[in-house]
Amino acid sequence: MITSDAINVERPTTDSKLFAHTRWDAIPALASLFHLAYFFALFFLYPRTPLWIMLILGFIYALMVNANINGVGHNFIHNPFFRSSLLNRLFGIVQSVACCFSQTYYDVVHMQHHKGNADRPDEKGETIDWISIYKHGHEGEAENPWGYVFLSFFRDNPAKNCASAAPRNSCGVTSNWRRLRSFCL
Repeated sequence: MITSDAINVERPTTDSKLFAHTRWDAIPALASLFHLAYFFALFFLYPRTPLWIMLILGFIYALMVNANINGVGHNFIHNPFFRSSLLNRLFGIVQSVACCFSQTYYDVVHMQHHKGNADRPDEKGETIDWISIYKHGHEGEAENPWGYVFLSFFRDNPAKNCASAAPRNSCGVTSNWRRLRSFCL
C-alpha cells in the first residue's frame, strides 16, 4: 500500500507578487513573448524578404511552435505562471496567437488525454482519451505513428471541444460570444 508520504511532492514557493510558483517562470513567459514577436515579424518581413529566406524563417517558426506547445504551453496548462487570473488569461491569448490555435481547446483536449492516458477502445470503439494512439489502431494495437501524426488533425472534433470548453469560459457573456471566444482563444 502506498502511503501519502511516498507521493508527497514539495512545490517551490515564492514571495513574488507576480508569479504563482517561482520567479523562474519568467523564462518561459519571455520565450512566449519572443515567439509572439517573431510571429508578427514574419508578417512584416513577408512582402520585403526573398522567398528563400521566408522559407527558412518559416521552418524556424515551425520549430518554435513545437517547442512552445510541448514546453511553455504544456507547463502553463498544468501550472499557470501568474497569481492573477487576468494575467493567466492574457498569457493564454498570447499563446493562442503565437501558436495559431486555441489554448482553451488545448487545455480541454490535454486534460481529457490525462483522464484516459492513451486508453484502448471499449466495445463501442470509444476511448476516454480523445487523442489515444489506440483509438484508430487495429486488433488492440497502436496506430501506425505516421498515420497518427498526419491524420490526427483531421480527426479532431471542434464541436466536442467547444462543448467541453464552455463551462470553463462562463463569464456571464452570451453563449454565441462564448463559443466564438472559445474557438479563437
